[in-house]
This record gives sequence, structure tokens and C-alpha cells, in this order.
Amino acid sequence: MKTSLRTYPVLLLVRVLAAWRRLLEWRQATMRLLFLPHMEALRWNLGKLKALAVFEAARRRTPAYRAFLASQPAGRVRFRGLVPDFSQLPVMDKENYVKPYAIAARCRGGRVPAQGVIVDESSGSSGVPTQWVRGKAERLANKRMMEFGLTHLVGPGPHFVLNAFAMGPWATGVNITMGLTDVAMLKSTGPDVSKIAHTLRFFGPGHRYLILGYPPFLKLLVDTAGLDWTAYDVRMIYGGEGLSERLRTYLLGRGIRQVYGSLGASDLELNFASENDFTIGLRQELLRRPALASRLLKFPGAAPVIFQFNPADFYLETTTDGELLVTLCRPDYLSPKIRYNLHDRAQVVRFPELKRLLASCGLHPRDLAPHFSDLPLLLHYGRADMAVAYFGCKIAPPDVQEALLGVPELAERVASFTLFTSEGPLADKQLRVCLELAEHQPQPLPAATAALSELFFAELRRVNQDFRESWRMVPAGQRPRVEFCSFQTGPFQAADLRIKHRYVQAA
Repeated sequence: MKTSLRTYPVLLLVRVLAAWRRLLEWRQATMRLLFLPHMEALRWNLGKLKALAVFEAARRRTPAYRAFLASQPAGRVRFRGLVPDFSQLPVMDKENYVKPYAIAARCRGGRVPAQGVIVDESSGSSGVPTQWVRGKAERLANKRMMEFGLTHLVGPGPHFVLNAFAMGPWATGVNITMGLTDVAMLKSTGPDVSKIAHTLRFFGPGHRYLILGYPPFLKLLVDTAGLDWTAYDVRMIYGGEGLSERLRTYLLGRGIRQVYGSLGASDLELNFASENDFTIGLRQELLRRPALASRLLKFPGAAPVIFQFNPADFYLETTTDGELLVTLCRPDYLSPKIRYNLHDRAQVVRFPELKRLLASCGLHPRDLAPHFSDLPLLLHYGRADMAVAYFGCKIAPPDVQEALLGVPELAERVASFTLFTSEGPLADKQLRVCLELAEHQPQPLPAATAALSELFFAELRRVNQDFRESWRMVPAGQRPRVEFCSFQTGPFQAADLRIKHRYVQAA
């Protein structure tokens, strides 16, 4: 694949801009200049130019990517003026790129440096854990952005961070510990309710606490720690999976001050998009205004989690099927990722487009939050491969979570859930929703089980309109059913709080 003559001046421009950016990133005060308003188009196109530089460097210096390009149908970078178009380049993912090529071949220069490299691994929730290597430069860039994001979201410190993500070799817990040690008082407890509760009691309510973890664990912590959360100044940041507005309301109602989400992936970067007051306000407005939701949202079901991201660092696209593609635009990543498919269902909306849509509904961005930025939005609907097909509809874990929290009789009694799909003897589709009762919760009697099941499916029909239509076609004998399991029994017996939960399983 030859380099276009138009590429050379673009690459020179990118080098100049990259040097300027590194100077700005050196201090928190100057980093704010990267997010000044009225620079939406500049940031967007700068991300494309940086992605072009990353592509050219990977094509020349990364053996695995060079071989990957050679193995795919011919693709090339097109240009519209000086702005590159990557739609003809092949899409990579874990199956066609990470697994077939050795880890050294996927690194710049074809080797893993002997020093300054951290090795971590994904949780292995979808199979065998995958090993990842992260160089010193990318970890330093990530650390600076974490520090900036922490101040932007929850205000200046001091903060007492309790890291409840899994420790050991897993990517998130390890990298958060390294990234926040210098800017906060930090204790890495992992997902351990008793350790966190003991820490809060020992140090008392005189600190501003920030607890980080997976949403199911944060709910478990609030429900079972035995603390009066209103007596403490506690904020929470979640990651790993989505969180419904009902769960946010649930946590806030028990005394948590703020709850924000962070989107990342061990394949790519710890955090490449974040929630803020504006995105939360927009999501809540979508729930209040079906007309607005019908115009903005691309997929049915529970409202997606809405994030904002910096397109100068992460160039995000979607496939024709709505799956998210990520290109890491920072040049310092040890293992380049170009149009990497996480197999998450998503939607990218630039801010001018959103502003026009809001105006058509009589809204201005400041109606959703007093402060906002013109960064693009990422609407994240969850894993593309975790939706259950049932009589022509798709049921995703966020739909189930939303429905559970919509039934007060279930919200406090259920710790987790999983969906089982199978085919009956006549190839008829069958669906079981297994609910794990919280610790010390008794099994409901048969009559209560039937009543709770009816309430749950009524709420699920309200959340997911496609399921509502499918319900009318399902024969009475084939309708899905709810089963209750005692705490850590049945399909939940081998559950490990340190890794992401498996919400969909084959019977």
C-alpha cells in the first residue's frame, strides 16, 4: 500500500500539533485550553489527522498490522481536501487481529520493550484472559487525563479514593491505582464490602470519598455495608458496564452524593469517554420525552448511557450494524489500534447535530445542565453480542436492569440476574430470567413468584417496545418465566465479584 503524496504535509502538520499538545498537557491549568468552546470542528478533524499519522506509523513499524493489511482486501485512505477518510481500511478485532498475531508483532518495532512496560489482562469473562502490554508514555498520558477528569467531574481535592475494581493482574484496578496515587489518598480494596465499610468507619465522615467499581458491586455495597450513607460525603464512579437512571436514582436516594460513569476497555484504554452532568441531563430528558428519544435514538430498548469524548485523542466510528470502532490517535501507544471493533452497539453524535435536534424540540443545551462542552457524544447501548433474540425482538441486559429497578418489590431483594435461552423439543424459543436473591433474602412462595413475575414482565414490556409487541405473539405455554435463586446458588454459585458478570448464558 503506497503513501499518498498528500499524506506527507499532513503528517508534518500533525507532528507540529502533537508537540504543541504535549506542552499543554504538562499542567492541569493549560490542559483546559484543549477543551475551549467553539473548537468542535478543529478537534474533530485533528483527530482524523492524528489517526492518519498513527496508521502510517503502524503500517511501517508494526509487523502485525503490516501483515494484517496484506491479508485483507485492498483498502486505502481517501482524502477530502486534507481530511482523511478511513472507511476503506479493514476493521480489526480480537478474533482477526489480537489472537492470530503474537504480542511482540503487535507492538511498534516488533518487540516488547524490556523495561517500563506494565502487563495486565482482561477479566476473561468471555473466555481465556487476554494479555495486554502498556508502555510508559501511554500510561503517563492516561494518568494526566485521569487527574484532569477527576477534578472536572467531582471538583478539586483532596479526595480519598477507594478502588473497588478487581486488583491483581486485571487492567482496570491496576491502572487506576497507578494513575491516581499522586493526586489522592488511595486505598485499593478490590470489590470487598467489609473492607470498604471498615475503612469508612475507621477514617470517619471527615473525608470526601470517591468509590470506584462495577455497578452491581456498588449496589451491593450500598445495600449490605450497614452504613448510614447520608453521614458520609461519598461519590461513585462506575465502569465495566452500563448503569440505568433508576439505579443512579436508587444510589442517590440512599445518600450517595454523585454517580458518574466512565467508558473504557482493556483492549484499548482505561477511559476514552465519560459521563457528566450534561450527558446525564440529556439521558433523563430522553426518558421524559418519547418524541425526543424517537428522533435521536437508533436502537430500541432501555435508554443508552451517554458519554462525551475528545475526538482529538479517540476517533470513533460505527459500522453499518451500529458497532463501535475505535482508533487510538495518541502516537505513544505501544500497540496501535486502528478501527478496532469492541463489538459494542453505539451511536456517535456530533454536538452541532445534537444542538439542532434539541432546538427542533424547543430545547437548548443549558436546559439540560448549566455547564456543558461541545465535545461529541457517544450513545452506548451495551454489548452487541449480549442481546437475547426472542420472538423477533432483542432483549439486552440494560433492559432487564431497568425493569428490575422499576419494580420496588424486586429492587432491594435481587442482587443479580442472568438470562438463559434455549430451544424446546419442537425448536420453540424459550427464555428464563434467573434472579439471584440478595444475601439473607428468603425464597418467595409460589404465589408470590407468580405475582412478581407478572410485575417484572409488565415493566419489561414498558421498557422495551419490541418486547411488548413480541409478547402478543408468544403462545401462553412458551412465555418466558422468572426463577429465583438463593444467594450464590445455581448459576450464581461460581460468580466472581472481581470480574464482569455473565448476563447471557446458553441453557
